[in-house]
Amino acid sequence: MKSKARLSIYRALALILVIALMAALFIFRDRLQDLERFGYVGIFLLSIAANATIIIPLPGVAFTTAMGAIFNPFGVALAAGMGAALGELSGYLAGFSGQAVIENAARYEKLLAWMRRHQVMTYGLILVLAFIPNPAFDLAGMSAGALKIPLWKFLIACSIGKILKMLLFALAGYYSLNWITGIFPDI
Repeated sequence: MKSKARLSIYRALALILVIALMAALFIFRDRLQDLERFGYVGIFLLSIAANATIIIPLPGVAFTTAMGAIFNPFGVALAAGMGAALGELSGYLAGFSGQAVIENAARYEKLLAWMRRHQVMTYGLILVLAFIPNPAFDLAGMSAGALKIPLWKFLIACSIGKILKMLLFALAGYYSLNWITGIFPDI
């Protein structure tokens, strides 16, 4: 019984953390662009912030594209992708905190059984959803938390997908700047 009470406290704390993080990001959203002056560390931190929001989107891929034109696009992709994966922990924690709602449902048990049988597909789906630019990835993170997908496995699949996605955006920034400066050499 003590472990259930402790788990309920952890879930409540996770929900409070997610709400506090979203409120802080909303309040300080205008100051986030200041992080770009810190180079790759700033890109990493801004990417965490851009992906930590669940309801209010921040322009993470636009920032990555712009930074790809300034810094090495591979370094930008790595910093932005790793930051994005860590930022997605907010969705994972939100799912973890609401897990008790679905925990005893028959569909939940069937889904868990399917996931155990098809682990490669489950992690592959997380990777693909992390790669595709879409606002619905928060739902994947929430589902992963609610379904007790091991955090480290979620982070690995999410990191690979986010790094590959950020690489495309960083390369787009890099090549678009080269294209523009080729047309307009005085820029």
